Amino acid sequence: MRLPRNARIFRGQLDFTPFASVFFLLVIFMMLAGLVYTPGVRIQLPVADDLPGTDQPTVNVAVDARGRMYFQHQPIEADQLQSRLREEVERAGQSLTLVVHADKDLTQEKLERLLALARGAGIQEALLARLPRLVTPPGEPSALP
Repeated sequence: MRLPRNARIFRGQLDFTPFASVFFLLVIFMMLAGLVYTPGVRIQLPVADDLPGTDQPTVNVAVDARGRMYFQHQPIEADQLQSRLREEVERAGQSLTLVVHADKDLTQEKLERLLALARGAGIQEALLARLPRLVTPPGEPSALP
């Protein structure tokens, strides 16, 4: 059975009004997307060449530049953090490694205070989270300072 072909080549003028409308809508959406609030705390991790690891179970703590601590994505005070870390050590039944996501502008004093809290909770090993250095081809500017 043959079907008749009704396709004809368009020979009229193309109307750009619908295309312009869609384009401007996309531009408006892109501009408004930049204004959307993203919840969370901004932590800028330092960059390093060597990235140590561990074969033990880990527990993560984040510290922002002002020294505020976060455990399981929630802000927490120092005394509460020590008790929660102690609970995690007891629950694990073995030694844990503390992975500290510290902002690169955090002072050494505040970092030492966090590590002392962890030692008091029974955690003996701690690692600082770092970003890997991006490898760029020779002759191109580096992506990171």
